Amino acid sequence: MGSGRAMLTVFALGVFGVLTVTGVFAADEPKVDAKTALAKLKGLAGEWVNEAAPGDPSQKIVYRVISNGTVVMETLFPNTTHEMVSMYMIDGDELRMTHYCASGNQPKLKVDFKISSADKLEFAFEGGTNLDASKDMHMHSGRIVFKDKNHMETEWDGYLGGKKTGSQRFSMQRN
Repeated sequence: MGSGRAMLTVFALGVFGVLTVTGVFAADEPKVDAKTALAKLKGLAGEWVNEAAPGDPSQKIVYRVISNGTVVMETLFPNTTHEMVSMYMIDGDELRMTHYCASGNQPKLKVDFKISSADKLEFAFEGGTNLDASKDMHMHSGRIVFKDKNHMETEWDGYLGGKKTGSQRFSMQRN
C-alpha cells in the first residue's frame, strides 16, 4: 500500500508540475493591446476580394489608413447601393469601431482584449446610434482573423429583437 500511495503522490506532483509550467507559458504569451490591434488593421491597407466570388465587384472590401495613421477606414462593397463604412480608432486603452450600416444605423463595438489575440480580434457591442438594440436589426459582434498577409476572414453577427439572427462570414484575399 505504501508504494501505491507514493506512486500516486509522484503522479500528482508530476501533473501539478505540468499544469504549473503550462500556466507560466500561457501567462507569458503577449496579449494584444489597442496599439497592436490597430497596427494589424493598418496592415490590411489595400483592396480585398471575397475568395468565393473573386470576379464580383460587389464582393470587395477596401482598407485605407487615414487621419495621419490614427484611423483605419474599411469600405464594404464600394460603389454599390449597399456600400458601408466602418472606422477603427484608438480611444484611450481601447480599440473602437463605428459601423455606418446601409440600414441607417451606426453600431459601436470595441475589441474585447480578454478573448482577442494578435491574429484574431473579437468585437463586442457597446451601443450605437439610430437603433434600439433590444428591437432593431443591427451588427452586434464580430471577428477579424488574420490568416497571413494576403488572407483574412471577417464574421459579423446580426441581432434582431435582442437575439442573434445569424452571421455573415467573408473569406478575403488581397487583390
